[in-house]
Amino acid sequence: MDFAITDLAAHFAGAWRLSRDIVAADGEPMGEVTGTATFTPDSARAGVLVYHETGELRLAGYAGPVSRTLLYHTEGARAAVHFDHGGFFHDLDLATGRWSTDHPCRDDLYRGEYRVLDADHWRQEWVVAGPAKDHVITTRFTRA
Repeated sequence: MDFAITDLAAHFAGAWRLSRDIVAADGEPMGEVTGTATFTPDSARAGVLVYHETGELRLAGYAGPVSRTLLYHTEGARAAVHFDHGGFFHDLDLATGRWSTDHPCRDDLYRGEYRVLDADHWRQEWVVAGPAKDHVITTRFTRA
């Protein structure tokens, strides 16, 4: 059963450990990321949470650091998620604890699902398909 959220900013605020698997469409493991993610209020913009992750990527013989920043423009259980350069990524509504969304990226399509499992665990899965990509990215978050 999914864990309903009424205040996305309050629920996500703070630090999380993350574990990400990248698997080919045929089920073959491709890579993984381990690291941390934080959600912190943006001091310059009310209602905006800054998501920042850092970790280590292991992919096709490469091992090295990775990072990502996203902006969650929150209102209640909802957020409009933007890339750090300002471009729109996707909408999010966790009132039921689960949300599905799409994001076109050039000729590829990212089909995403968020699931809040309980107060301290949530996951995000992106099924990526198109001429350039064909894999599944699953990230598990645990409150630090």
